Amino acid sequence: MNEAEQQFIQELATELGNYPEKEHIVAEYKLHVYELTKENGKVSYDELIRQLGTPREIAKVWRQETGVTPKKIQWLFVLLNISIFIGGTLLTVSYHIFQWKWVLQLWNGLTEIPFLLMVIYVLFWGLLGYEIGKEFGHRGKRLLKNTFLIAVIPNIVLMYLIVFKILPYEWFGSLINVPFIIVCILFTAILYPVSLIGYRWGKKVSV
Repeated sequence: MNEAEQQFIQELATELGNYPEKEHIVAEYKLHVYELTKENGKVSYDELIRQLGTPREIAKVWRQETGVTPKKIQWLFVLLNISIFIGGTLLTVSYHIFQWKWVLQLWNGLTEIPFLLMVIYVLFWGLLGYEIGKEFGHRGKRLLKNTFLIAVIPNIVLMYLIVFKILPYEWFGSLINVPFIIVCILFTAILYPVSLIGYRWGKKVSV
């Protein structure tokens, strides 16, 4: 690093003082400085401040973020994903057992737009990555991976139950066919790449 970059990092370390995650934050901003240098060549101290904020401002923001923890973010999205599956299960059971009129209308409406529902679900995973990237920056990548692995379990279990006909196969009617199952598998395969794209976008926004 040149003199301006070293000055910026040293001032940031000083402003953070005894902050518990000081080392992680300094490492993250070293990476940001490296990326700026890689994109723009040698950068001045003023340019670093313009792009990243002053060391004092950065330290102040981090001290204010004491209420958001990796575990809270992780379980928020895990529970949201489980809630989606519970909602779908209750709707399916209600449709086939109780035959309520409003349930019939809702079921018929949703089964006419399966592709749109899949796209919305993929965007949900993009939002997951974005929020983790925005809140935790460089140190959020491991959190993203762990959250994905936990949250995707209901998806895998549901596909297993349907493909091996453990669930009442006829409940899903014309939806369950080979092309639809292949599409579901492909959409599941792209969930992590999409969440990773969201993470990188959120990480840039956090700078």
